[in-house]
Amino acid sequence: MKPIIISPAPHIHSGDSVEKKMYNVLIALIPAYLFALYFFGLGALIVSLISVVSCVLFEYLIQKFILKVKPTIYDGSAILTGLLLAFNLPSNLPWWMVIIGAFVAISLGKMCFGGIGNNPFNPALVGRVFLLISFPAAMTTWPKPLPFSMNYMDAETAATPLSIIKYKLEGMPSQIDLLIGQIGGSMGEISAIALLIGGVYLLASRTITWHIPVSIISTILVFTGIMYAIDPSTYANPLTQILCGGVLLGAIFMATDYVTSPMSHSGQIIYGIGIGIITVVIRLFGAYPEGMSFAILIMNAVTPLLNNYIKPKRFGGKQK
Repeated sequence: MKPIIISPAPHIHSGDSVEKKMYNVLIALIPAYLFALYFFGLGALIVSLISVVSCVLFEYLIQKFILKVKPTIYDGSAILTGLLLAFNLPSNLPWWMVIIGAFVAISLGKMCFGGIGNNPFNPALVGRVFLLISFPAAMTTWPKPLPFSMNYMDAETAATPLSIIKYKLEGMPSQIDLLIGQIGGSMGEISAIALLIGGVYLLASRTITWHIPVSIISTILVFTGIMYAIDPSTYANPLTQILCGGVLLGAIFMATDYVTSPMSHSGQIIYGIGIGIITVVIRLFGAYPEGMSFAILIMNAVTPLLNNYIKPKRFGGKQK
């Protein structure tokens, strides 16, 4: 008789593996990463390499010498955490801050809960929010996109589209620029078209389903559309709100994390609506220009409740 093995999520029962899912997401990030390298050059390369190597190294050291378990760095989750963290950082962030963010993402966001499958919050966003709170000036100083730039720390800075919207600054880029990615911001905020290409790949490969991305994007479109209709002189149009900032990166690549998102489709839709509402509230009325990271982390905390109260219909059972 074979033993029954009880393990934490994600539970793969379709012939896939955790490794395959993780590497599929990494493949989907390639178009956006190539655009980031084009517009931010050496800075994007340095930040991403430091972030990925640090995440993999910290996970190995913690598992090997503290938790005393077999390292799982080959499953791709640490690499994905490092790359997603880099996508949420300015490409001119000092190298030592990147290492701190990677350490927080892996140690506090992931390994202190027991590793992959046990973390309640998205590790990359834990690292990103920690850096934003600890080093707000560095985390909000964005390099100006310069094709094949060889600058790192001394790059010319530029305001992000969300900062322009929030603080009524001049020089709002066109929607074509937002689509292509020739804008200031983090590596993951540029090139909406590259992120959408990655999203199509994830959907086609059945790595994710449509429920979370569509519910987030639809909610943001509806609520920003209402505000734009009320006062177009104050609020940006809904398409601009979708194309700039971290909406597409968050909706497609971060909110869809298997471990921290609901299991049922109904729960995923509610989860996505919650992220969309919180993002819009923070953007329009909060202290920060962007609210996607905070919104995802808040709804990560709600995920256990959604899993508990929204369950698939049972078939069979004992008749009373």
